[in-house]
Amino acid sequence: MTADVALSAISQTFGTFRALDGIDLSFAASEFVVLLGPSGCGKSTLLSILGGFLTPTSGTVLIGGRDMDGVAPRHRPTTTMFQDYALFPHMTLRDNVGFGLRMKGMGRAARHAKADDMLDLVGLRDKAARKPHELSGGQRQRVALARALAVDPDVLLLDEPLGALDLKLRRQMQDELKAIQRKVGTTFVHVTHDQEEAMAIADRIVVMNHGKVEDFGTPEEIYMHPKTLFTANFMGDMNCIPAGLIATDTNAIHGVRPENVGLAGDVSLGPARLESTAFFGTYHRCHFRSEDDRKTFYVAHLQLGDLPPVDTTVPLFASRIVALKESA
Repeated sequence: MTADVALSAISQTFGTFRALDGIDLSFAASEFVVLLGPSGCGKSTLLSILGGFLTPTSGTVLIGGRDMDGVAPRHRPTTTMFQDYALFPHMTLRDNVGFGLRMKGMGRAARHAKADDMLDLVGLRDKAARKPHELSGGQRQRVALARALAVDPDVLLLDEPLGALDLKLRRQMQDELKAIQRKVGTTFVHVTHDQEEAMAIADRIVVMNHGKVEDFGTPEEIYMHPKTLFTANFMGDMNCIPAGLIATDTNAIHGVRPENVGLAGDVSLGPARLESTAFFGTYHRCHFRSEDDRKTFYVAHLQLGDLPPVDTTVPLFASRIVALKESA
């Protein structure tokens, strides 16, 4: 099952603190949406409102066209998966996955069959009789996902579910999570502060800051064509180009990603001295300082073989320059 989601003028205050400020968003059914932003930006608050754990100060939540005002979490077509998987240690994996079905009154045989199907979906059917303590962290994460999906939610809410995993396992689970979402077709709304994770799994990313939406689009749109300076800097390094070097809109802030700064390109940044370098496997991360009066600092990712000696002055160029607003 799956459903679209529409948020209209959602605001949330806690005393004098405004956690969310007029959020307007809509997600299509079967879409994988990531809420991304720094700590305190309001992304987990927004997820809690979707799940019914918080009632917004103002605004409307529609899921599948149905107004969620006054609908308790247990009656919503949503399931929430938290970073703490909260598996029952005394239960088998089959019983853990089937717990929600048991609470709904499904018979033992039917819920065991459904639990086995869900464990099969996450590659753990052969471990159905084991207990959670016998599993690795990644396997427990899969069991929690199977349990969340077993009750057939229209929308699955995920609150930093990969945050407790190490880097290698987290990347593996990102791929698996995306593949499972594609297979089941459920709408996923996933919270994270990890930019790489967001770009790896999302159909669209909502970038949040201080309770507002800074940007909303596909990973490529958010990274290559950020709308605001905050989005540009949050999604990676962004070089700001001094006013006057770009002949078009002199009132805009212009930026360029490090991979689009180099020894050739569309726009001349003038001569610059290479101050330092670091090797990152597929490229050299280089720090340049312009030789003009501005002494502008640039970060460039130069391909292997393109590296000039440190302290050398070279002509520097930029391509794929973007115009940015100060804020949303």
